[in-house]
Amino acid sequence: MVDKKNFSFGDLENWFNERRVTEIECLVPDLTGVARGKILPREKFTEDRGMRLPEVVVAMGVTGVFPEEGPYYDVITPTDRDMHLRPDPSTVRIVPWATDPTAQVIHDCYDRDGRLVPYAPRSVLRRVCELYAAEGWTPIVAPELEFYLVARNTDPDVPLKPPVGRSGRSETSRQAYSIDAVNEFDPLFEDVYDYCEKMELNVDTLIHEIGAGQMEINFFHSEPLGLADEVFLFKRTVREAALRHDMFATFMAKPIAGEPGSAMHVHQSVVDSRTGQNIFSNPDGTPSQAFHWYIGGLQRYIPAAMALFAPYVNSYRRLARFTAAPINIQWGTDNRTVGIRSPVAPPQARRIENRVIGADANPYVALAATLACGYLGIKHKVEPSPECKGDAYLGEYQLPRSLGEALTLLRDERDLASVLGQGFVTVYSEIKEVEYAEFMKVISPWEREHLLLHV
Repeated sequence: MVDKKNFSFGDLENWFNERRVTEIECLVPDLTGVARGKILPREKFTEDRGMRLPEVVVAMGVTGVFPEEGPYYDVITPTDRDMHLRPDPSTVRIVPWATDPTAQVIHDCYDRDGRLVPYAPRSVLRRVCELYAAEGWTPIVAPELEFYLVARNTDPDVPLKPPVGRSGRSETSRQAYSIDAVNEFDPLFEDVYDYCEKMELNVDTLIHEIGAGQMEINFFHSEPLGLADEVFLFKRTVREAALRHDMFATFMAKPIAGEPGSAMHVHQSVVDSRTGQNIFSNPDGTPSQAFHWYIGGLQRYIPAAMALFAPYVNSYRRLARFTAAPINIQWGTDNRTVGIRSPVAPPQARRIENRVIGADANPYVALAATLACGYLGIKHKVEPSPECKGDAYLGEYQLPRSLGEALTLLRDERDLASVLGQGFVTVYSEIKEVEYAEFMKVISPWEREHLLLHV
């Protein structure tokens, strides 16, 4: 594996030459996590070392729409000017499913004065990581990403179903941690691991989750920006592999009624950049004050960050009592019923798991937001509530129950805006309002079934 952490443009050109690359996919993650950009011939990429795209490309809703008026245009100019995109050489990877030798490179977004575009997802995560660096800290994260394999479905009015495996049958019962259930889709996962190896994605464990056709992949712990890139590319990879096996892979938070939702649990810790020591542990191995303040920050700010962790109307269907998803911001040691879990670990590996985040969240935005909550907790010395040692599902709801409620909390929380950037919060919340308004125009089957002749 080539260490690309400090790759220069010269190293990038050599990398292309060694692999005889003829095309470059220039990728920009938008606010939903969609890969936007252009495909350039190798010669054109080498000539320009970048490209331009309209500002709104990274600031659209999941349906491709954006506001027609309002505060959105206090941040984005109504003239729709260009962003200047610069490739990050450290992100270069081969596209393993391409017919011709093709590379993919993730780009950062700048304005014409050379400043990072503040609402681009990578910019937001960079901003938060720089705040940690200014304190002499390095955040370390490890995402666990759940997703469903489903049978091909081209009609949005037809409910999703589990796919047919090697046995010729679909799953009809829950198969948590079943090895044989994973092996039903062995040809698909052989491709997934092959693609991940060729792309140098540091995926770790694959397991079968609770739901029918629900899987989970774990990533090795590392620094946030590189891991956000890997989650972004992994989602693309799994979808492509699934299509080649006549099925879909979905990261919807709640794709199938009656089945558990899909999360992106994020383990996080902070190390002292000078000593490499985990600041969550005291020298004698006991939990530090920073550990408790970090938990306090998550408890204090997660409700306001929910629109970032649960970004769609569908996201809130996952967060229901007794559905393997948290409903509150209680914390506990080795307790999977809480929203904030502290796994049992040796002092140097002491970490905190945010179990609230959905699989549908943009990885850059989600990591930026959870790190922002913890950062604010340490900076403001926020004390956590007493540890929950029982079943947190029996407690009260402490999270917003809808996207509309979550957006109100996000707009009102000035501390989060100070860390993530007011421009980002404005653009993000305005886009989500447009999405929510679009959703409200749709009449669901439930409404027709229960209201048509009964009210």
